[in-house]
Amino acid sequence: MSNHSSAPLIRLLRYGHAFRGRIWLATLFSILNKLFDLAPPVLIGMAVDIVVNQQSSVFARLGFPEVSTQLWILATITLIVWGFESIWEYLLKLCWRNLAQSIQHTLRLDAYDHVQKLELAYFEARSTGGMMAILNDDINQLERFLDVGANDLIQLLTTVITVGGMFIYLTPGVAWMALLPMPFVVAGSYLFQKRIAPRYMAVREQVSILNSYLSNNLGGIATIKSYTTEPYELRQIERESQIYQEKNQHAIALSAAFVPIIRMVIALGFSAIMIAAGLMAAGGELNVGAYSILVFMTQRLLWPLTRLGETLDLYQRAMASTHRVLDLLQAQPTITDGPQTLPAAQVSGEIIFDDISFNYERRASTLNHLSLTVHAGQTIALVGATGSGKSTIVKLLLRFYEPQQGRILLDGHDIRDLRLHDLRKSIGLVSQDVYLFHGTVYENIAYGSSGAHMEDVIAAARTAEAHDFIMELPDDYQTIVGERGQKLSGGQRQRISIARAVLKNPPVLVLDEATSAVDNETEAAIQRSLERITVGRTTIVIAHRLSTIRNAHCIYVLDKGEVVETGTHEALLARNGLYTNLWQVQTGEKMRAHG
Repeated sequence: MSNHSSAPLIRLLRYGHAFRGRIWLATLFSILNKLFDLAPPVLIGMAVDIVVNQQSSVFARLGFPEVSTQLWILATITLIVWGFESIWEYLLKLCWRNLAQSIQHTLRLDAYDHVQKLELAYFEARSTGGMMAILNDDINQLERFLDVGANDLIQLLTTVITVGGMFIYLTPGVAWMALLPMPFVVAGSYLFQKRIAPRYMAVREQVSILNSYLSNNLGGIATIKSYTTEPYELRQIERESQIYQEKNQHAIALSAAFVPIIRMVIALGFSAIMIAAGLMAAGGELNVGAYSILVFMTQRLLWPLTRLGETLDLYQRAMASTHRVLDLLQAQPTITDGPQTLPAAQVSGEIIFDDISFNYERRASTLNHLSLTVHAGQTIALVGATGSGKSTIVKLLLRFYEPQQGRILLDGHDIRDLRLHDLRKSIGLVSQDVYLFHGTVYENIAYGSSGAHMEDVIAAARTAEAHDFIMELPDDYQTIVGERGQKLSGGQRQRISIARAVLKNPPVLVLDEATSAVDNETEAAIQRSLERITVGRTTIVIAHRLSTIRNAHCIYVLDKGEVVETGTHEALLARNGLYTNLWQVQTGEKMRAHG
């Protein structure tokens, strides 16, 4: 991470080396356009020379004594020059704008691809809105600079070199007057940049905060409406938007002052050259045409410097954004692929948790020296109070997190040695928190089994007892489920999720409270489908409702991250321990006993 602290432009150029050829081509068109753009003052000087000096003008010395001939030649040259200037302008805009689009597209895909590789803990520590701001707003900001600012900077540099060279050639004696404001403008620009960079960084950070508020509120709009907190939420957004406005004003206060100050410095240089060169021309030391060129060129040299403020403004905003995007790209995933491949078809499904200890960051221990074995093809159940570590076991099995101690084996392989793709392809997860994507019922069932045939999807839906209700939807399998599946009931979403797992046909199935959000009738339907799909495959069931796991081969009772009881349903009831207690609470025997 050595380049983490280097300038964002250097980091960006290092990143964009694939576009080097296109950047050089666009730069060439910018330079050519500016060189032809600088020709008109020279042409005006020549015109003055023709009219004032007539028979002794430059063209006359080239063998065209007639003034009319000279003017026709000059007009022809002017048309050719302006024609080329227009061609180069078209090409530079075409190149820079397409380049901006390409870099933006590549950067967004790279950033998103990288984000997908980061571990779950990274997302839990950050807001979705903040990451959206980087993947969208910040990358767009960079595009805006490449669209306009890059060309402006190159053309400014071309102007300074070309016009400075022309001055030194034409009037070495007074050239320094025109160039005098330069060091002040450059120094002023540098100081301006240093001062404004942190202000724009603060603006970008605030965009993230504002975005995360908006994204959270839109996601929780039903809760906002049900608790009638619209005015409160509006005040929250107003406060964050106000801070954004103030941070922008803080940056604007500085950027707005830049141009007027630079303009006054430039005016001094312009006035100095006008007087000094004017006196030389009046005294016969300088040709009148050359004087015209000097005055116009001074304006051409110094005037673009007033735009330097806007360009640097764009540049600084883009660099603040670049910083954030490249920092995201440099976040290293802590959970990475192992060297071994293990195709799902070869997995028999034996799982061993060997002396596992785990705790989430800044929290007390969740699992404590936990050991348990799941034999291939068996169904085991994990039960226990909320917070006893049941769901954490699943997250560790899928390598969403790494244990601090111990190891997990799949068919004798330490899962850290396996490719993540192979490990997760072998496990089908049906969780209580079903996530459906905006799309059709068919797309949601076929998710993760790309290109699945409709017959297979229907067969999976039948197994999950979802086919009947799907056929009652407006467009059956082509019905759009809405964002997060909000157009369906909890039970319907759950059954689509089960159908998705059935279609994936994994050797290991994990059911994380798969029936928690449904009514009794739906639960019975889900229970029937689960009994069908668990046959012959390793299944880990996390259940609140103990009635759903009576037939498990082995039940592990957890308490505060440790296995406190193990056995079948009957054996555990006979022990009269924690499991018996949970069972009696659920079946109401405790209530009757107290009654």
